[in-house]
Amino acid sequence: MRLKQLREIINEEIKNFDPDKMISVTNHLYGVSVAAQMLAKKRGLNPELAAMAGMLHDMYAYKSGSYKDHAHLGADLAREILNKSALTSEEETEIICSAIYHHDDKHVIDSKMDECLKDADVIHHCFNDLSKEVKEKEKVRYAALCKELGLEE
Repeated sequence: MRLKQLREIINEEIKNFDPDKMISVTNHLYGVSVAAQMLAKKRGLNPELAAMAGMLHDMYAYKSGSYKDHAHLGADLAREILNKSALTSEEETEIICSAIYHHDDKHVIDSKMDECLKDADVIHHCFNDLSKEVKEKEKVRYAALCKELGLEE
């Protein structure tokens, strides 16, 4: 139920975007959200919180038009949205915001939920368009995910 409410908030935030951008944004946020939910369930983490982190993880970049420090600034925006909506407890907000804060640090190992969001982001980047080569900073993580999920690389 909370995830549905958060999706409604996100949809409201992006409804005035250019139609092509709105499709791209929706595709990525929902894609990462679903991947995070699946990974969390597999790894014994809270799937709802993982999905919520996925829905919020790139909102700062999309709203500002800049990816400069978007993970750190995105955690602040996520905190604002979560506090305003009162969808999560303080502890849950911290878990979600930590995952968002660290999601661009693909070479660093952080908390289990942080790792779940990083991996969901990589899954979406790598499987959304199979014609694109895996980014250098995502290759090790992508290979580990393929192994974990029993997929051929």
